[in-house]
Amino acid sequence: MTKPPLTLYLAAPRGFCAGVDRAIKIVELAIEKWGAPVYVRHEIVHNKFVVDGLRDKGAVFVEELDECPTDRPVIFSAHGVPKAVPASAEARKMIYVDATCPLVSKVHIEAARHHEAGLQMVMIGHAGHPETVGTMGQLPEGEVLLVETVDDVAHVEVRDPDKLAFVTQTTLSVDDTADIVAALQARFPQIVGPHKEDICYATTNRQEAVKAIAPKCDAMLVVGAPNSSNSRRLVEVGRKAGCAYAQLVQRATDIDWRALDGVRSVGITAGASAPEQLIEEVIAAFSDRFDVTSELVETAQESVEFKVPRVLREPA
Repeated sequence: MTKPPLTLYLAAPRGFCAGVDRAIKIVELAIEKWGAPVYVRHEIVHNKFVVDGLRDKGAVFVEELDECPTDRPVIFSAHGVPKAVPASAEARKMIYVDATCPLVSKVHIEAARHHEAGLQMVMIGHAGHPETVGTMGQLPEGEVLLVETVDDVAHVEVRDPDKLAFVTQTTLSVDDTADIVAALQARFPQIVGPHKEDICYATTNRQEAVKAIAPKCDAMLVVGAPNSSNSRRLVEVGRKAGCAYAQLVQRATDIDWRALDGVRSVGITAGASAPEQLIEEVIAAFSDRFDVTSELVETAQESVEFKVPRVLREPA
């Protein structure tokens, strides 16, 4: 039986970013240095395949620090943690390694600097997301106000409209965030913003690549986890950029083939915590069903690398 023809537009950059790469490496090196088990507070990155792979190597994932024994090392996830967490680890005399992405740490430093200057913070982010919880937890309660939408800006109650600064979660939609920032600046003309936007290079680059392929595609698949903020934003960006059908899949087995009936062109990208192996699995699934022609659409090249903490570079 002849397979129907299909063009696959492969977005580049896609998949792992430098912060995710570093976080995974931190867990692997910790297991190598101290042996199993090594405890990890929260999912190191938002990807079940990655987490399961590290669990097989000897990582134990927990929700809170008090689930960890004091005689084993603990690692904090790439999303960052409130200040109280490392303070608690130190009080319990635990060995801990902070795998917070350096670009998230930059936001933490910014927030602390503004606080020292007497400014109240407004954070643009998603309530309950580990990164938002970690950033808000850098400062005393009440010092960081969360806004999620343009509508929230109208209702936020501040201490002094002339003494405000804002930061953002690093994995937001670039366009949506620009609208919220504009609303903040319109309501609070004195508000201070970051020198360089907080949305990280990887989030921005992956969204730009999606914007480039979306108009060419009948459908788009984003490989990523349902709890991954940057993956979910890629689905939204794809739809807004002109691709009527965009679906988030964790791996090839999740593809809804009925929804793809009759399509001639499909875009494929992946969130920053999705390994290339899962993307290749999706491409192979299409090759089984279609006569595939692939086209790489590259909008940027990435060469960013982050060093692992010194404690893991030193011999045991």
